[in-house]
Amino acid sequence: MTDEIQRLLRDDLRGRSPYGAPQLDVAVRLNTNENSYPLPGEVAASIEKALSGVVRDLNRYPDRDAVELRRDLANYLGHDLDVANLWAANGSNEILQQLLQAFAGPGRTALGFTPAYSMHPLISASTGTAWVDGHREADFGLSAERAVDQVTRHRPDVVFLCSPNNPTGTALGLDVVEAVLEAGTGLVVVDEAYAEFARDGVPSALRLLGGNPRLVVTRTMSKAFGFAGARLGYLAADAAVVDALQLVRLPYHLSSLTQAAARAALGHAPTLLSTVAAIKEQRDRVVTELTRLGLAVAPSDANFVLFGSLADSKAVWRSLVDRGVLIRDVGLDGWLRVTAGTPDETTAFLEALTAVLKENP
Repeated sequence: MTDEIQRLLRDDLRGRSPYGAPQLDVAVRLNTNENSYPLPGEVAASIEKALSGVVRDLNRYPDRDAVELRRDLANYLGHDLDVANLWAANGSNEILQQLLQAFAGPGRTALGFTPAYSMHPLISASTGTAWVDGHREADFGLSAERAVDQVTRHRPDVVFLCSPNNPTGTALGLDVVEAVLEAGTGLVVVDEAYAEFARDGVPSALRLLGGNPRLVVTRTMSKAFGFAGARLGYLAADAAVVDALQLVRLPYHLSSLTQAAARAALGHAPTLLSTVAAIKEQRDRVVTELTRLGLAVAPSDANFVLFGSLADSKAVWRSLVDRGVLIRDVGLDGWLRVTAGTPDETTAFLEALTAVLKENP
């Protein structure tokens, strides 16, 4: 960036780096928590048919409010939600951005508990929102007591809670969400991007929406649905929150193609979600094998595993890349994160890591 453009750039953005995970041409890519399974043929055919049904009308703007898509999303989530409680955008990141545009911004504060999703502070910065890091405990947990202490101390306008949390994979009890709602006065956003991968008995904050108008639960179709390339995120909330977001959303922000593709995919939800069980099996396999190797492993309710006790995590990451396996360095010294992939991808990762650890004990 030239000095002239640096001068014109907002003061709070100077010196920052854009978000980005490495995109390397390797045989096994397990670094961005994608669903490794391609869309089944019947689903792909249904989406192609849906797209062909709207392509001749691309000279017209799409449904500005994506009403039918929101109705389909409400039906998928259940919990007595209806179209007024759902909002959709181009990925959950746009959902988060709209929330901060509407309820945060200059002179207001967002609170999160890191390590967590790295886009929360980045989107806060892009909207001029002050960021406060409440930090997690040493074991990556987050107790109701710690969360309440930070909320009481900082009085944030928006609180971000991740469950399951990225990059740790750990889930929150609903007692934490309830305690934060009771302690604060601002919006409480529970990021549930990986909720479909949670182990049996792990509850969703969707249960708490009734009677809690300051609670928002965000979801995505990128992970469990294997729909990352389509960019479709959504939220469930009180109807008044959805109304507020329409004050900041761009006109016609969801294309006709996106809406048609997403609706077709939702029509095949059971088929698409059939890969979830297979991915969870590989996740649990990774946990078991990494523990056997003597590594520290964070308990995971997501489609990835955070593992540590690495003397030089950066060297391990590079050695794995050299062997054709790409995982994620999330910036935690001694820790790395790996996505649960297909059985063959999991085997390739475990064999490569075992070889690396033998060379670098």
